[in-house]
Amino acid sequence: MSTSDHSQAPASFAVSVPGFADSDLEVEDLDPGQVVSGSPVVSGKVLWESPDGRQLRGIWQITPGVVTDTEANELFVVISGRATIEVEGGPTLEVGPGTACVLREGDRTTWTVHETLRKAYHISL
Repeated sequence: MSTSDHSQAPASFAVSVPGFADSDLEVEDLDPGQVVSGSPVVSGKVLWESPDGRQLRGIWQITPGVVTDTEANELFVVISGRATIEVEGGPTLEVGPGTACVLREGDRTTWTVHETLRKAYHISL
């Protein structure tokens, strides 16, 4: 039986994502070329980053509007809000509270955010 080496693993932590105040999130730049309609505002907070910068865990939020993106490898769970995510050449995903979603690196997406969406995510670069 082998034991796992946890020396490179992040410290265990818990955070109340729904109760995480908007003021605790940092507004992120959104390229105007990504905005299809509305005036969406993106904010977030990285809670953990691997030493090599190739893995991130955090909270991300976007207000209503329509934006395009090219995705990284990501697993996320929607905490609040609702959106429709159209994956170019793939499915259309309806996401809301409790939805777990996986996006692949390079997926070209269009996000139609119906209600301010907040998610907890893990990204692998």
